[in-house]
Order: sequence, then structure tokens, then C-alpha cells
Amino acid sequence: MASRSYANLLGLANGDWLDIPHTPRALPRVMTVPGIISDLDGYGCNDGDSDVSSSGCRERKIIVANMLPLQAKRDIETAKWVFSWDEDSILLQLKDGFSSDTEVIYVGSLKVEIDLCEQDAVAQRLLDEFNCVPTFLPHDLQKKFYLGFCKQQLWPLFHYMLPICPDHGDRFDRILWQAYVSANKIFADKVMEVINPDDDFVWVHDYHLMVLPTFLRKRYNRVKLGFFLHSPFPSSEIYRTLPVRDEILRGLLNSDLIGFHTFDYARHFLSCCSRMLGLDYESKRGHIGLDYFGRTIFIKILPVGIHMGRLESVLNLSSTSSKLKEVQEEFKGKKVILGVDDMDIFKGISLKLLAVEHLLQQNSDLQGKVVLVQIVNPARGLGKDVQEAKNETYLIARRINDTYSKNNYQPVILIDRHVPRFEKSAYYAVAECCIVNAVRDGMNLVPYKYIVCRQGTARLDESLGRKSDSPRTSMLVVSEFIGCSPSLSGAIRVNPWDIDAVADAMYAAVTMSDSEKQLRHEKHYRYVSSHDVAYWAHSFMQDLERACKDHYTKRCWGFGLGLGFRVVSLSHGFRKLTIDHVVSAYKRTNRRAIFLDYDGTVVSQSSISKVPSPEVISVLNALCNDPKNIVFIVSGRGRDSLSQWFTSCQMLGLAAEHGYFLRWNKDSEWESSHLSADLDWKKIVEPVMQLYTEATDGSNIEIKESALVWHHQDADPDFGSCQAKELLSHLESVLANEPAVVTRGQHIVEVKPQGISKGWVAEEVIQTMVNGGNPPDFVLCIGDDRSDEDMFETILRTVSLPSAPEIFACTVGRKPSKAKYFLDDTSDVVKLLQSLAASSNPKPRHLAHFQVSFESTI
Repeated sequence: MASRSYANLLGLANGDWLDIPHTPRALPRVMTVPGIISDLDGYGCNDGDSDVSSSGCRERKIIVANMLPLQAKRDIETAKWVFSWDEDSILLQLKDGFSSDTEVIYVGSLKVEIDLCEQDAVAQRLLDEFNCVPTFLPHDLQKKFYLGFCKQQLWPLFHYMLPICPDHGDRFDRILWQAYVSANKIFADKVMEVINPDDDFVWVHDYHLMVLPTFLRKRYNRVKLGFFLHSPFPSSEIYRTLPVRDEILRGLLNSDLIGFHTFDYARHFLSCCSRMLGLDYESKRGHIGLDYFGRTIFIKILPVGIHMGRLESVLNLSSTSSKLKEVQEEFKGKKVILGVDDMDIFKGISLKLLAVEHLLQQNSDLQGKVVLVQIVNPARGLGKDVQEAKNETYLIARRINDTYSKNNYQPVILIDRHVPRFEKSAYYAVAECCIVNAVRDGMNLVPYKYIVCRQGTARLDESLGRKSDSPRTSMLVVSEFIGCSPSLSGAIRVNPWDIDAVADAMYAAVTMSDSEKQLRHEKHYRYVSSHDVAYWAHSFMQDLERACKDHYTKRCWGFGLGLGFRVVSLSHGFRKLTIDHVVSAYKRTNRRAIFLDYDGTVVSQSSISKVPSPEVISVLNALCNDPKNIVFIVSGRGRDSLSQWFTSCQMLGLAAEHGYFLRWNKDSEWESSHLSADLDWKKIVEPVMQLYTEATDGSNIEIKESALVWHHQDADPDFGSCQAKELLSHLESVLANEPAVVTRGQHIVEVKPQGISKGWVAEEVIQTMVNGGNPPDFVLCIGDDRSDEDMFETILRTVSLPSAPEIFACTVGRKPSKAKYFLDDTSDVVKLLQSLAASSNPKPRHLAHFQVSFESTI
């Protein structure tokens, strides 16, 4: 049943997406502190501050997944529901990674449908007895959400299957997408009903709930939220075909920590963030971090493990040892190769069978000696593709058996039924080789289980009459396209599409010497036994705590509509510059210095025309005409462009190429800095940059009088960034003894003279005022990029003057900066300047009033 907050979809819809009954019923409220009941249903203010009292006494983890780790069935006699833990669920097993006093709450759906009239009682019972919060999705929504968007669109896409034609997968359906969002919203509502946002950690699992973090982050700006993807994440070429690609990426980025099984999956995600959202990432002390509006989203790479105790307890069962003896007798004198797979198109069962057929064709000595036992787990999804895969599997198996069967020997044995754990464990323990041939799989724990079963236990050894110190062997043939492959360095890795190579790998596995098998087994067992599910859960939660440790050291703002919502996180001293505050200081001061960046500050970065508007020219003239002001445009652009654009501004000071050239007003000459007059290094730099330009399509060189800039904005994002890093290293090497510095900016690598920066311009202007007996009592500096940070740093040092001035260092955009203030965009900058100009009382001033020889100051 839908939660009552379903109708409020953060502006995503008007409630008419799906016909879901509106109901006032909510999950029973939870007592977070003795005597205090918290009602978290519904939305309050969105400032990120908690309105819930902290429990303070016991650490809590909220685990959110599509399905609860529960088994449910009706009692035949009483007709009542009977619930029990699903001991094989990884969600239940991961509790071993938490401390014993940690309270774990599960939020998810049941695997059975509960009648509407029973839902309240069942919800209360599950909360009381299992600490589980059921979501009760309506039947129609559940079908469209899970069987529709998750299984028909996300699952194939994440496994590299594109719906190129109607017969090859389902095309994107916005109705199913709306169901996906609606279901995620209901899951989020259930979390909100039980969360203590100041204390609890929320861990969301898998691709079913990728936009859930957005809903939680909107309600609680500082929620401690981790997400782990258990499936592959496709390359950007595949993922970018998804029409809602940005919404899902932004949903994941509303987490604090995002986990993946392999570096490949993480790399694909980071590439998508770079190509589609323009986000860069960097490694911070061994941890990969993405800067997202002032928040650092960390990336975790660690494959999940198995529950050793659970598997060993199955091995210790008498039924397991009995079945093991039976299987050993059945395959006496034969080499067993084992496959355990779900019946779906990505598990590569038919490719495996073709490889076995080729193995027997090419190696007649193995005929009658090698048996493939293929256990087929029931399909998790429905559809004609599953049926086609099943038909093909049976067809190939029948062909192989018809060709090579003889004298009670059958080379392929298909076990297509539910196989209990003890029986699977017996087959694992007997098999000399295990093959996992999936064409694409997120993780796949079959190899790990095989390794543990081949190791056995003391009790199993005793029941089999096997010495506990007898050598153990195992061999693995694994697809290079599954998540566990990188962690199994002793396995034979194969391309499942290469039938010959897979056959050769199986031949190598069954003919390898026992000593070699033993070494490989020992190596694998050490890894599997030490990197179990508890280790995985503990490591993930440890990193999540680290990712959230700075939550309350910064101020947060939430902005953006619908699934575009995100949180800006900045230092407490960082606030928006209000016009009234600046104007008040402006009016009571008499010696003012104003420094303005150009691109991105007074002219928008997105503007095609970079010529200043008449509005900008007018306000600059008004400010310059006030004799109490010195106004400078400080830009990285060349002096010719600036001279041409500001020809009508008589009293405006200009600093070109980050300060290498400076002009105090229109009637004064351009003066160049003598800090670094030697520009011979340009002869070294230009050929190197030309080399990278020829090798990097979409890049170009900008030649300035004092600097050279290599641009890669129009190049492939990944290749351009890679080339920029290499160019930076190359130039730093060849310029080691030259008076030049190499810097990397947004899509650029720039080489400029040593000592030249925008900060140096501000320092020179302020020092000139001080030397002239007019130390500034008001300093305003506005800029938008990294080069302006030098100016902010310089003017903030002017507090050391005998009479500290009013200082306003302001960046454009809400982002981390040395500035203390921000304005949202260039229009806010122009409005501020217009307010200052209106507060001026300009009188005629002589052009030479503030003209000072730049040459004399250096």
C-alpha cells in the first residue's frame, strides 16, 4: 500500500502518474528516547536540521533494499502469516560486520503480497519481531517498478544490452520510469518514518533504488547515506543512451559514499559523471573523491564476500556428508567440472556447453572421463529471452549427450530444479574444477563458495574419513567479465565468447598437476576466508563514517527541483553578499579599491559574445567617476581585447594576462612587469604544446604575449584530461630551470612567467595607494575561478594595514573558495555594482589624480 506522502513527489508530478490509493495510514511511530515518540511522517522545513531527538544510547544502521531478508508463508492450519529470517540473504549476513550493540533496521518489500486489511498488523509485527519496515507497494506499481523498469530496462542496459530493435529488448517507457520514481519515493517515506537523522546511518542497496538518495537528501540535508551497486555499471557509451541518465547520476551523487565491486564499474561511473555532468574526480589519500557542489562524494571499491560460518555450518550437516559420498560414488573415476548459474541470457550457459563440446571433440582421451554438472537455478525474471536461453541450453546438452554418451557415461548432466544448499555444497566439494562463464555479471559468489567447500571442515573430514592435514586442491575457470574475477588471481580467466579458449582453459584445469592446484587453492582460500561479508560490511561502514565526519562543520543549502535536487555544502563563514551590507560600508568609506574579474564575473561564461554590454560599461563608468574609487578589471585576456572593449571607460584600470600588463586608465601607457622579463622559455613550450595538440583532437593553443595556454575543452573529456596531466608533467620537467610556472585550470594547461598572478596586481595597486598616503578603507574583489583565489588571498592580508579596511572578497557561484562571500551569478554582480554606483556622489575628477607610474613601483 502506498505511503501517505506518495502524493508529494518533490515537484516531480501532480500525483496522477499512477492510480495508487491515497491513505492516511502510516507505519507505527517509533520511540527514539524513552517517553518521547517521534512522528517523522510528512515533510517539514528543508534546512537540514533535525527535528528528531537522538537516541544517544545505541548505534543504528538502516539497511534499505528492494526485498527484506525474510521468508514468508501462510500457515495451512491457522491461515496466519509465518515469517522467518532468510539465512542466505546478504542483507542479514552483513550484520556480522557491525558491533554487537548496533541496532539494524531493514526497509524493503516482502516476497509475498499482503492483503490490504492485513498490512497494519503485519507491519507492526515485523517491526516488533524483526525490526523490519515493509513498504507494501501496490500490485500495479510493483509490477511496473520491478518487472518493468528494473528488469526490462535497467538490468539489460547495465549488462550492456541495448534495445536496438523491438525484438531485442524493450524500449524506454516513461510510464515505467514514473513507477520507478514513485516506488523509490515510497521507500524513502518508510525510511523517514524510523530514522534519527542526526545519528543513524542509511545504507541503500542496488539498482532498484538509485533515486532514493535524492528524496532522503531533500528531507535531511545532512543524512549519513551510503549506496552500494551490486550489478555492473556500464561504460559511458552504453549508459548515455538512457533518457533519464542525468536524474539517476544525480540520485547516486546525493549519497556520501558509493560502492562498487570492481574498479572497472567505478571507472565507468566516474567517466559518466565527467562526460555528462562535467564533474572531475581525484584521489585523496588513497580514497577517490568527487567534488559535487562543495560536498565530497567518496567512491568505494570492494567486492562483497561470503558468510564463512553459514557455508561451513552447511558443510557440517550429516545430509551434506551423505550426499557427498553419494556423488563421489556416482562419479567415481571421472573428473567433474561444475557450473552453477541462474537461467538467464547473461550467464553464458550455452557458451559453456559449446566449449565442453569442443573440449571433447579435440581431446578424445577425455571422452568418458570428464563430466559437466550444470546446476540451473530458477530464473529471476520472465520473458521470451529466458525461454530462448533455456531452449538453447537443452538443445546443445542433448546434442552433446547423443554424440558422446556410452556405457552409463553422460558428459553433460543438467540439474534444472531447486537444489537445496546441502546438495549444492556436495557438488562443490566433489568438483575438480568450477567454471563461471557469464558474459556479464556484477559479482557472482559461486567461485568463493566452491573454494570454501573444497577446503571443507574438520567435521566433514571426520565423516568422510579424510585426514585434516591432507592437501586441498581446486581449479577455477572464470569469465573476465564478472566482478569476482580481479580478486581471483590464481584462476584461469577467459573470454566466454572465445569457445576455443574456454575449452583450452578447461583442459588445462583438469590436467594441471596437483601441486599447482594446491598452490592456487591456498592462495584463493586465504583471500576468500579473510575478505568475507563481515569484512566487506565493516569496511564499507568505516568509509561511510569517514565520508560523513565533516557534515556539521559546513553550512548546507538545498536547491534544484525534482530529481535535480542537490545540496551545496560550504564553510560556516561563507555567506551570500547582501547589497545593503556592502552599500552601508561603501557609503562610510572614502578610499576604495575595487577589483573585478572579467569572464564569468561581469560577463557570463555561457555568453557567445564576450563584449561587455552597455549596462556593464555604464556601471563601470559611474563607479570610475567617483574620485573616491580606484576600479580595475583584472583578466587573463590579452591587452588588445581589453583596450578595444573598454575604450569608452576613461578612468578604468586594466590588468591583462593575469597582471603581466597593466594600465591605470585610458590615457596612460600599458606597462609590463619586470618581475619576469625573460620569455625565452616560450620557445621551449610551444613545440611541446604543438605535439599534444596534434595528438589530441579538439585541442588548441592560445598564444598570449606573456603566456601560452593549451585548451582541451572540445576534446574527448577522458582523453583530454589524461593528455592535460601528461602535458603538465612534461612541461614541469622541461621548464625545471626556467623562470616560468605551469598551472592546470578548468580544461586548460597554462604556462606563464614566474611571480605573475592576479594577487600580485591587487598587492601592487593597494601598495601604491598606501605609498601615496591614501591607504584603502574599503576593498571589494569579485571573481569566479581559480586564478581569482590569489586576489582573495591578497586582499584578505590587507587587514594588517595600520587601519584595517572593510574587506569583501566574493566569488561567483556557491563553491569552495578563499572568499568569505558569494554571489549566485553575473547578474547579481551587475546589480551589486549598480547599487554601489547609485550610492556614489561623483564629481569631476582629473585623469591624473590616481595615475601613478607603474614602472616606479617595481
